Amino acid sequence: MIKRFVGKNGLRVVFEPNHNVRSVAIGIWIGTGSRFESKQENGVSHFLEHMFFKGTKSRSAQQIAESFDSIGGHVNAFTSKEYTCYYAKVLDSHAEHAVDVLADMYFHSTFDKNELDKERGVVLEEIKMYEDTPDDIVHDLLSKASYGEHPLGYPILGTEETLSQFSPESLFEYMDQYYHADNVVISICGNVDESFVKYVEDVFSPMKKGPEKTKPFEKPLFNSDRIARKKEIEQAHLCIGYEGFPLHDEQIYNLVLLNNTLGGSMSSRLFQEVREKRGLAYSVFSYHSAFHDTGMLTIYAGTAQKHLDELFEILMNTVKDVQETGLTEKELENGKEQLKGSLMLGLESTNSRMSRNGKNELLLGRHRTLDEIIEAIDNVTMDKVAETTEQIFSKDFSLTLISPNGKLPNGVLS
Repeated sequence: MIKRFVGKNGLRVVFEPNHNVRSVAIGIWIGTGSRFESKQENGVSHFLEHMFFKGTKSRSAQQIAESFDSIGGHVNAFTSKEYTCYYAKVLDSHAEHAVDVLADMYFHSTFDKNELDKERGVVLEEIKMYEDTPDDIVHDLLSKASYGEHPLGYPILGTEETLSQFSPESLFEYMDQYYHADNVVISICGNVDESFVKYVEDVFSPMKKGPEKTKPFEKPLFNSDRIARKKEIEQAHLCIGYEGFPLHDEQIYNLVLLNNTLGGSMSSRLFQEVREKRGLAYSVFSYHSAFHDTGMLTIYAGTAQKHLDELFEILMNTVKDVQETGLTEKELENGKEQLKGSLMLGLESTNSRMSRNGKNELLLGRHRTLDEIIEAIDNVTMDKVAETTEQIFSKDFSLTLISPNGKLPNGVLS
């Protein structure tokens, strides 16, 4: 059972005990990511995540790493469009130690100028590494094609130009704006009791309340732009994007089941048509990304340059077929069982439960029980999916391509 606590400073702690394991997962979830950045500070959320590991007033970067390595624990962090998470997983006997180190990183990171300059080079290498993986970068380009100059179109890593402007002062300023108790959730799952929750609340009690007025969301317009980039690579990497639904939308489950049939599984139509029947691609799939006020359904495939036109035609024909004929009863029922199975299997570790609870509290402010989610999945009908399918595919799409010649497939208007 998930328990929710709110401290005097407004900090939310969600706790799910599990006394059948010997581990504890702890995550600090902050409601900020690349979406909240200005163009000039693009990449600061991700860079700040890196700098939290580079030393505090009492621990060096090496000592932070040794704090977890020496107890057989694990610590890491990640940044997304709308949130940042710092997390650790340790044995239950080391839970308080993990909290102490995480709190030290949160409250006492120094952002030393020398460390900052070194880490700037690390992130630049990360950007270069990303540029060398076209099957990743083509998805970033799709965000740009879909959202343009809106912050949802910005790359999470930032750019070489913006990275050059970061300073200790700018990092502290960004923290003051977003790293406050009203905008933070601490999620705990594992073999501890409520006395540990009290310990966490005490350790993080110095966290300040946030400003009375928060920055409002600016809903992006969905653009149907096309971006093609020429690159000396072996394959053509293609992404197609359709406007989807936001996190709170009641049609989310309809869309999840539609996506499962389209390209979300090995039995999906795209996988069967493109890979199994024709052998045109090793990797072909679709997925939906949901944000506070919008979303995007993405289709990806990579193939040899000479097969690009054929691939694009098959993708479009598959979408058209789903739109015109809908799902079969078998596809809908199989999709429901796959979704329920993946949901259950995904909750077998303390880390996955911690993540689910943290995101739900931070982004949705509520926690549905598994029974409620299963009921919502079971309540999806053929008619509901058909309505959602028409709403998604009746609009124009965005498209991005990275290929050896940089030319859009036949039939695509630039």
